[in-house]
Amino acid sequence: MRFHALATDYDGTIAHHGRVDEPTMNALKKLRKSGRKLLLVTGRELDDLFKTFEHSDIFDRIVAENGAMVYDPATKEMRLIGSAPPPEFVEELKRRGVGPISVGKVIVATWEPHETAVLDVIRQQGLELQVIFNKGAVMVLPSGVNKATGLAAALADLGLSPHNVAGVGDAENDHAFLEMCGCSAAVANAIPSVKERSDIVLAADHGAGVAEFIEQIIAGTADTPTRDGIQLGVLEDGTPVALDPISQGLLVCGSSGSGKSTLTTGLLERMAEAGYQIAIFDPEGDYDTLDFAISLGSPQRAPLVEEVLGVLDVPGRNVTVNLLGVALEHRPAFFAELLPQVLELRSRTGRPHLIVIDEAHHLLPVEWRPAQNAFPESTRGVIYITVHPESLAAAALATIDRVLAVGQEPTQRIEAFCQAAGIDAPSAPQQLDQLPTGDVLDYHRGDSKTALVHSEKPTTERKRHSRKYAEGNLGPVRSFYFRGRQGKLNLKAQNLLVFLQLADGVDDDTWQYHLRRREYSHWLHHAVKDSAVAVEVERIERDAKLSAEASRKAIREAIEARYTLPADKPSGKID
Repeated sequence: MRFHALATDYDGTIAHHGRVDEPTMNALKKLRKSGRKLLLVTGRELDDLFKTFEHSDIFDRIVAENGAMVYDPATKEMRLIGSAPPPEFVEELKRRGVGPISVGKVIVATWEPHETAVLDVIRQQGLELQVIFNKGAVMVLPSGVNKATGLAAALADLGLSPHNVAGVGDAENDHAFLEMCGCSAAVANAIPSVKERSDIVLAADHGAGVAEFIEQIIAGTADTPTRDGIQLGVLEDGTPVALDPISQGLLVCGSSGSGKSTLTTGLLERMAEAGYQIAIFDPEGDYDTLDFAISLGSPQRAPLVEEVLGVLDVPGRNVTVNLLGVALEHRPAFFAELLPQVLELRSRTGRPHLIVIDEAHHLLPVEWRPAQNAFPESTRGVIYITVHPESLAAAALATIDRVLAVGQEPTQRIEAFCQAAGIDAPSAPQQLDQLPTGDVLDYHRGDSKTALVHSEKPTTERKRHSRKYAEGNLGPVRSFYFRGRQGKLNLKAQNLLVFLQLADGVDDDTWQYHLRRREYSHWLHHAVKDSAVAVEVERIERDAKLSAEASRKAIREAIEARYTLPADKPSGKID
């Protein structure tokens, strides 16, 4: 389910003339029975609320005094957000004839038309206070404190993200907390500005409207059409194209070096900026420099399941799970152990909102069969990144709603996905041989056409692959082997650091044998996938005048100019 909690105002929303009727109470109980949380967000003081409402224990948290207090009905614990104004403030208001005045733990409230006097006293006493209006009420609070700040504190207590909360209200002071909710609704009796700025305007008023909203939440029909989209890019005519990674399963496919990671990074940046929580499974260290995510694991150390879940336990934190420290053949098993636990966290809290699986064909190969209910077909909010769509497990293919193809032969990659998924390919696709970097062929499952999109570029530069190729393990197939002219050697370089160490240590004949066959540039191009350094190395290989020592030095300099190697990189020969 998308919405794991309902945050509701009291007066004018669930309450009519201060009272909550039985049908509304039954609707609130029904929401609780569905496994969701209930939060009350009210401008009332707590003691005043208790006098008129006898069922406070139905709520998981009560945000009172217009956000200045968070109360836990289960433990009776109270937490204040901000400090009350000095006694002199209230005394001066009374001296000026302002009344009635209500003084809470933090809030001071009166009624119109006393707002002018209130503002004048705030100014004269030099206080950092604000005035909030609510249908004739004049509420004085510390600067920056409102229903949104109180709700944020309550959600932090419960481990929930605002994106997984639906909110409903009716008046001016509800704007702040409704805007932070993943879906906002206005009851029929709400003031016009609340209706205009809410995602849904309910047909019924007061509690009946809330009951209507609860039915939509439980049925999964509560929608936020104006706020769901994350910008993907624009069409040729400038029309913006958006996607909803939370509600969709996305496949990003293309050849190595085609821009898959760049496209995905741009989407992740915009997701993180919007406050969504992201978990990235990163088999090859491509995403461990993202400044909005905590990177766990390294080429020297495997990440721990417990620490991954510990990071994700806090709604505002994103995580990159670097698997370079896990042996290549053990990565699918590690992933198979961790993924169900991440999905279980999501089933309870709605988080992480987005799961990114790089090298998905390796972590979810064709033969992968998840345990029963461990990876339901309804799973969405996943981005699969792969070179080979046809190599993905059937369980993963069934969850993909949209394909973003980049690089060479994007039409054929979409067709490969359709064939593997057992669905009809688009009947009128755009036939393209090669997409420029940044362009995407966009396909929606079941559509007859594809669309060419100019994607949004990431705002930050990533040092793509630098740690993976410098220190990681490319595996037996992609490693370089110094074998020599007679094939008597079998020295394996599983990364660039080891390559340079072995290059310094092998005899000149072995070094020159591979150099003249241009095997170094071939490896850099096809295994390391760095065409720029490969071209530079090939230029060195072509220079027959260079000695073995000179060519070693030149190739080392070419690699070190592009990659940041560890501080203890070799400076001489090894034994």
